[in-house]
Amino acid sequence: MAGTDTKVSSFAKALALGEIHEDLVFPYPIPGDDEAVKVRELVSRFRAFAAERIDSRRIDEEGWIPDEIYRDLGELGLMGLYVPEEYGGQGLSQTGYARVFEAIGQVDGSLTVGMGVHQSIGMKGIVLFGSDEQKERFLPDLAAGRKLAGFALTEPEAGSDAYNIRSRAVRQPDGSWLLNGEKRWIGNGGRGSVFVTFARAEVDGEDRHIALILEKGMEGFEAGEPYETMGLRGNNLCPLSFNDVRIPPENVLGEPGDGFRIAMQILNNGRMSLGTGAVGLGKRLIDLSIEHVTERRQFGRPLADLDMVEDKIGWMVSYLFGLESMAYLATGLVDAGIEDYSVESAMAKIAGTEFVWYQANRSLQLAGGQGYMRSQPYEQILRDIRIFPIFEGANDVLRSFVALAVLKPLGEELSGLGDLRLGDPIGSLGTLAEYAFGRVKREVRPDRITLAHEQLQALAEPVADQVKRLREVGEGLLRRHGRDIMRQGMAHKRLADALMDIQAQIAVLSRVTGIFDDSIPPALELSGQERYIAETFCTRAASRARSSLDKIESNDDDRMHSVARLAYKRGAYGYALFED
Repeated sequence: MAGTDTKVSSFAKALALGEIHEDLVFPYPIPGDDEAVKVRELVSRFRAFAAERIDSRRIDEEGWIPDEIYRDLGELGLMGLYVPEEYGGQGLSQTGYARVFEAIGQVDGSLTVGMGVHQSIGMKGIVLFGSDEQKERFLPDLAAGRKLAGFALTEPEAGSDAYNIRSRAVRQPDGSWLLNGEKRWIGNGGRGSVFVTFARAEVDGEDRHIALILEKGMEGFEAGEPYETMGLRGNNLCPLSFNDVRIPPENVLGEPGDGFRIAMQILNNGRMSLGTGAVGLGKRLIDLSIEHVTERRQFGRPLADLDMVEDKIGWMVSYLFGLESMAYLATGLVDAGIEDYSVESAMAKIAGTEFVWYQANRSLQLAGGQGYMRSQPYEQILRDIRIFPIFEGANDVLRSFVALAVLKPLGEELSGLGDLRLGDPIGSLGTLAEYAFGRVKREVRPDRITLAHEQLQALAEPVADQVKRLREVGEGLLRRHGRDIMRQGMAHKRLADALMDIQAQIAVLSRVTGIFDDSIPPALELSGQERYIAETFCTRAASRARSSLDKIESNDDDRMHSVARLAYKRGAYGYALFED
């Protein structure tokens, strides 16, 4: 077996170089026994609490989650899951945190987002970048649910283009900062007490970014009226305004000038949580669908017996297995200390939020007319999750980010292409120019997957060919387009989709290998079932990956661009069969 001692900054970026660093993902990462016990206890506490206290329909109708809900969840230890124990938290790993949040995602969208804003992004910056004094000052109250946190980045003129925010902080003679500007669509905006906020600032004569900790009650800091939204009605989404808000020097997070890097690393964590949260909701939707199709009879037999129904259920189960495997592989890489997980977190977010949207539609379809009734959960779920592919990085923009992120080290490696500056077009999502950890070294590596169980070799062998083709196609794109690669959005989409399907196959192979390796005779039936799911998922994912790569080289993009531009020119459809 070939091995590698090469330091790799990102498993996914290495795949785009044609490298499979299987030692990073085999064996499949599983939390230790002590944390597993803690996680099960926290999940059990939450489910008991939710069954008694959380009324999702009422939250949706009233547009509010009572303050005592957050306080009580804090007392149960659920408001500071990854916060170190010394500050009153549970000290969970990224995987443990995600597993608890998966359970929360099964109950109510508004609560999930409210708690997610608080933990995944709101106070994450304080945990990652805060000084000891800042942690001691803020984290105990936040972990206890006595205060809520928020994350203030988006502005009226800066959504996905977050690099170009306009809020500005100006250093004062006494060392404080005077902040002016506005933010919009801020979760927990009207009820939060602590907001990690981002602004432009002059630092050593350069226009940079700064991260500031704002506190409720600061003079000139105001929250506007909550937005009326399609879903997540209990999410208290508000605009924020800053009018000469004085922020003392002790409330600067990290170093002045590092604000954008801080924002992007925080968002990487938030995106990963969206991926694992989608896993939780996906499990709930499968349960709802199975219950309905096994109980509902049509044409003299259960719906479950119809092959088109089985096709939908089979798709839900097999795709969810792949998504779960990929999402928790990403959290495992974080826990293992991989430096750069920006691509892995973006892929988990894209795959998770899109899967659960399509799954919710199919679940409603299976429920038939009953699914369209407000007495059923489907319409609220659809309204709540429609924002998921949009916030914390719109999925189209994230696809460009993924593609350009993995092409950057490839461009550095290829002779004459090292100056492509692939970070420029999406500095707004920011890890390329502001948050890169250096190129991956091409040294000794396995040419194929050698650590998968022997019974999975037929699924493992095609992955090597896909990885080789991924590099070849990426290299072709760089040589063909040069710096103009930054404008090739459809190529970005297809390359990112191929990478996601390849990484998901590897995650499934690692996970099922672990199941086989741990199996004893009583568990053989279970491992056989999961092998069958792996065969279904990997075969389909391999086909999708090949198709995505084929379409990079052969497509009808020029015709589609022409159709779109003619529509722009007309300002309308322009081909009506009958004139008005």
